[in-house]
Amino acid sequence: MSVYSHHVFFCTNTRDDGEQCCSQFGSEAARDYVKKRCKELGIHGHGQVRVNTAGCMDRCDRGPVIVIYPEGVWYTFVDREDLDEIIERHLRMGEVVDRLKI
Repeated sequence: MSVYSHHVFFCTNTRDDGEQCCSQFGSEAARDYVKKRCKELGIHGHGQVRVNTAGCMDRCDRGPVIVIYPEGVWYTFVDREDLDEIIERHLRMGEVVDRLKI
């Protein structure tokens, strides 16, 4: 049995060469927001959701990217409304958000 029901990884990679990377799209702030919202909703911690930072996940052209395990679903997002939808539908209701899936 897994320690968490869902493990959410945000790519926060920065590229020194100026090529596209997730940090250019505010991925660190997005990670912080999702972590805060999950705590506020009481779904963060053992047996529930864990939100983490990841290095480059080699999907820079689709960035910013999130991957959620155990399902292995990859998402992109534009704003907090997208993040709220992922929290509500995927993390709380167990539904994949097809419109944000990559």
